Order: sequence, then C-alpha cells, then structure tokens
Amino acid sequence: MSAPDPLLQLLARGPVLPLVTIETPAVAVALADALAAGGLTTLEVALRTDAALDGIRAIRDARPELAVGAGAVRDPAQLDACARAGAAFAASPGATPRLLDAAAEHEVPLLPGAATPGEVMGLLERGHRAVAIFPVEALGGIAFLNALADRLPDARFCPAGGVNAASAPDYLALPSVLCVGGSWLAPAEAVAAGDWARVTDRARAAAALGPRSHAGEPA
Repeated sequence: MSAPDPLLQLLARGPVLPLVTIETPAVAVALADALAAGGLTTLEVALRTDAALDGIRAIRDARPELAVGAGAVRDPAQLDACARAGAAFAASPGATPRLLDAAAEHEVPLLPGAATPGEVMGLLERGHRAVAIFPVEALGGIAFLNALADRLPDARFCPAGGVNAASAPDYLALPSVLCVGGSWLAPAEAVAAGDWARVTDRARAAAALGPRSHAGEPA
C-alpha cells in the first residue's frame, strides 16, 4: 500500500478551502481564527499583496495547529519564499515546467493548477494526484469535471474560480472532487471591518457541507 499523500490529507481536512487575500498582516491571525471557529482549519493566502507572506508567517507562528498555504504561486522564487514563511503547502493557478521541476525538489507540497486534460495528464505523470482546476466555471463547471474524471480517474480535483456557496454542494457531490476553493468565505468588506462573526458563520456553513468520505486517500 502506498504512503499517504500529505497534500491530499491537508486538503481533505475540510470540504471548502478558504481562499483569502490579506491587505495587512495585523488581520491575519484574527481571520484565521474566524475561519477555524467555523470548522475550517486549512486556508490559502494568495500572494497578491505585499502583506501575504508576513500574514502566512503570523498565522504559522500564532496558530501552528492550522495549515496555512500560499496561493497564486507562479515561479520557483515564490515557492522558496513560501517555505521561508512557513507555508504548509503552495498552490498555483497553472503549472510551468520550471515550477514543477522546483516543486519536485522542494519540501513544500504544491497543488498545481490545470485547465486541460493534457495538463492533468502531465501532472499525474509527475506524481501530482491533487490538481486545482482553474477557472472551473469558465471551463465548463460540473460537466467539464465529469468529463475529466471519466478519462482520468486517478486525479483528485480542487475546483476554483467561480465556485460559490450555492454551487459548492454540486461540486462536492462529485467523487473526483477533493475540496472546492472558496473566496466567498472572507469577503473584503467583512475583513476590512473586522466582522469576524460573518466570516465564522460562512465558514460554519461551508464546513457543514462535508468532509466527504470519498475525498481523500482510498480506504
């Protein structure tokens, strides 16, 4: 029996992976706490602001029991920066040969992105079972994922890009789906206002969608 995949285990901790943007490190721990209070203990901080890496570091130091990853990783230098910040994993919107080569030698597991069957096949050949499908709604949503799963049954998908609270249950009903990326959990206005109760309420509703017994490693 093969060893458990640590990335699959991390992502299977909740049915929805919160995708968050941090404008200032000062809110990072409070935001993570609000999500955890709702039952979501894995989150992804997008590398879209200057505060992202400091926010990841702050959560890692203050809440080591949580798994905080870095999203929107595009190159090996960013992958190295994620490791220095203490990220539990990295996620990319796509996957270039340079990034995949770096990830193969890196201690931080990578959730690579794909948008075509050929890209998913290439990731499977490199040993990546967990694949982010982005932007899933623009690619065809449920029908597209069903077509991928029919031809590529070894892959486990984390669809993101257009998924919302209304559509998440339909995605999670698919046996091929490990979790969904959720940017709706921490809206910018709630984070800016420190409305953590709103974030916790959304996280609690999302956590109640699973976890699904089929989502992780085979029994």
